[in-house]
Amino acid sequence: MPYDIRHPDFEAIIAPGATMNRLATGYEFVEGPAWHPQQGHLTFSDIAGDTMYRWAPGDAAPRVFRQPSHKANGNTYDAEGRLLTCEHATSRVVRQEADGELTVLASHHGDKALNSPNDIIVLRDGTIWFTDPLAGRKPFFGVPRPQELDFQGVWRLRPGADAPEPVVADFELPNGLCTDPDETLLYVNDTPRGHIRRFELAPDGTLTGGAEFARLTGEGEGVPDGLKTDTEGRVWCTGPGGVHVFAPDGTPLGVIRIPEKTANFTWMGEDRRTLVTTSSTSLYTLPVRARGHHRF
Repeated sequence: MPYDIRHPDFEAIIAPGATMNRLATGYEFVEGPAWHPQQGHLTFSDIAGDTMYRWAPGDAAPRVFRQPSHKANGNTYDAEGRLLTCEHATSRVVRQEADGELTVLASHHGDKALNSPNDIIVLRDGTIWFTDPLAGRKPFFGVPRPQELDFQGVWRLRPGADAPEPVVADFELPNGLCTDPDETLLYVNDTPRGHIRRFELAPDGTLTGGAEFARLTGEGEGVPDGLKTDTEGRVWCTGPGGVHVFAPDGTPLGVIRIPEKTANFTWMGEDRRTLVTTSSTSLYTLPVRARGHHRF
């Protein structure tokens, strides 16, 4: 298998004899995979193709789920199983309700439009966190238009709040974000700087710290982008060559090499032990021993 083993502990997540499979291909640039554990389906975005797709085991191919998608990128679910999506073209965060209607959760800070919400998570208490870089105001990944805000940051939207709050603004380009399983740590990567930062997350949503947790190094295409933790607190992040895995203390464990430049990933299946990556034009799957951390 195409593994770059950097520490003996990496072997604990490798499934012996596992084979990588190309689940689907032919897209322009796929991102934002989100697995619904109760309904058993995968939703993902083709940003440049302006379309969202959905796939379930047994389907011959993914089907169109939302088109146009407004150059949708990151997706996630809240505790009620509602899909939340970051739209590059509209600078919005939207939620799909049970009746299929979309509710706009965030779009502006005062009278200024957000840059282009990118990646998103929902905590157990309903607090939404998302990153807001400039990618969606550029060609291919979005709609070219001037920036209205003077920073690219990490935002928090509390339950019941009318608008999001900027929490951290000292990023060059904030991208992927996630928490540890206990929701006491928040990880955010900064793509141009090639690293992951770690913040202490208090129960009231306050962040402290923010020092560099790990740096993404190695050969191959890819940058810090998709970012998640498994149930053991290991940190997984896309980077050069594929998906990098770090121990909770930041020790590099290894890299799962993917045939195409990989922007994001998640785990799917009843046991959440099948890694699925969104890799440029294709989706790839690989059984692993690690179990993905999900919130509902």
